[in-house]
Amino acid sequence: MTCRKRSQDIQQFVVTAVQMRQIEERVFAAGMPVAALMEKVAGLVARRVEELYPVAAWGRVGVLVGPGHNGGDALVVARELYFRGYEAVIYCPFSRLKELTESHHRYCAALGIPIVGDTEALRSCDFLIDGLFGFGLERSLTEPISTAIHQINEGSQPVVSIDLPSGLHTDTGAVMGTAVRATHSLCLGLWKLGLLQDDALEYVGKAELIDFDLPLTDIQAVLGTLPRIQRTTSERAIAHLPLNRPPTTHKYKMGHLLLICGSRRYAGGAVLTGLGARASGVGMLSIAVPDSLKPILTAQLPEALVLGCPETEAGAIAHLPDELDWAAYHTIACGPGLTKEARAIVQQVLGSQRSLVLDADGLNILAELGTVSTLQARQAATVLTPHLGEFRRLFPDLAEEMSCRVTATRAAAAQTGAVVLLKGARIAIADASGATRINPESTPALARGGSGDVLTGLMGGLLAQAEASPGHSSLIDVVQSAAWWHAQAGILAAEERSELGVDAFTLSQYLIPAVQKGVGKG
Repeated sequence: MTCRKRSQDIQQFVVTAVQMRQIEERVFAAGMPVAALMEKVAGLVARRVEELYPVAAWGRVGVLVGPGHNGGDALVVARELYFRGYEAVIYCPFSRLKELTESHHRYCAALGIPIVGDTEALRSCDFLIDGLFGFGLERSLTEPISTAIHQINEGSQPVVSIDLPSGLHTDTGAVMGTAVRATHSLCLGLWKLGLLQDDALEYVGKAELIDFDLPLTDIQAVLGTLPRIQRTTSERAIAHLPLNRPPTTHKYKMGHLLLICGSRRYAGGAVLTGLGARASGVGMLSIAVPDSLKPILTAQLPEALVLGCPETEAGAIAHLPDELDWAAYHTIACGPGLTKEARAIVQQVLGSQRSLVLDADGLNILAELGTVSTLQARQAATVLTPHLGEFRRLFPDLAEEMSCRVTATRAAAAQTGAVVLLKGARIAIADASGATRINPESTPALARGGSGDVLTGLMGGLLAQAEASPGHSSLIDVVQSAAWWHAQAGILAAEERSELGVDAFTLSQYLIPAVQKGVGKG
């Protein structure tokens, strides 16, 4: 296996605390000395710290040391930075340390590195290294550590956390009483699930992986050859986009998507969904909207086949055209802007044998119908894309699972047989088999009305193309690619226009530049 291939694989793998322990136990049982591994890991961390905070500008470092091996890593980092010219001070308020950590503690003291028991000496440091607690923390932090962390968080120094910020739950990302607010988190070996959860984002800062060459055989012995939980990478997302077309293809081979969306009140929802679909490159696009919206949609999307539908007095779709031929479409995307008056429409769509993306009012109607469990009976693929409020309405019985968004998403997928995409700062996607994807990058700029409509159209278009050319990508792969593409467009737009400048229409215009940029990087 090439170094590049290994690097791509490692970036995808996500572990829980239990799985990481199992992998490490295999490595140690095979003969790797714990002390040797600590030296290697800490050496890589020290090198990265030196790149982030060069000694010429950041010469004084404070190192926070815990009682376990995370503290041992921190002590080795302190020693290495000391040898490279940094003025170091060690904060260690613990009287009992693990044997290896105690050994490094004695050596640092012998070198003359100051070791203190309170945080006052840290105030003059240019930056801090957090090595209090690593993965596996299961109880809330108490005094005096909680007060020390509070004082550190009140300061202005950058903080580099080793593995994950002290005080975060390894799996859920929840704060265990209190937690360090890191500027950088240098995750060791494999991505910890907690770093990819919404609850952790306020504390993680910029996260990156320190690969210290855990053998793939040991990783796969615990996680399997295809790990159930994977972190989306640009390489993986791009690989499942329909970027290369056969030279003799035509529009009918490139997928036909039917959008059912919009109302007089929410005309923009139909337009934005259509713009997202347009960017997907789908061969044929049909849009069913209330009759009064047909001129608007035709003006905005002249290439689309716009189907005007009879409408209610309030301007919602009353029923679909009688001549509608479900067999003509590869995929249906339904929901944005419908209003809950369109209950009969959603029921009709659920009864179709076409692959389906259900969003917004489509989900709200499904929740009111109380028929979520009946999705198991659908013969075609189903994708649900709820935000947190919609998820809770759809799955009230999963309230206890919400402490971990990934666990909740997997439970919802198992319950429905659908692919479930739970929106948030870190989108979680799961299918009925338990396969899970987490999109690790996004931007608060996407917290705007209409952003989700763009995603629905984009995803529907990609799924229609996959249905037209089956075999290349699984359903979860297509959904993962849509979520990645949508997030990258938001990130690029925010970079160029600021987070305030990314309305949903603007977002739709950045979809093609974002994928061009992603392909260029690859």
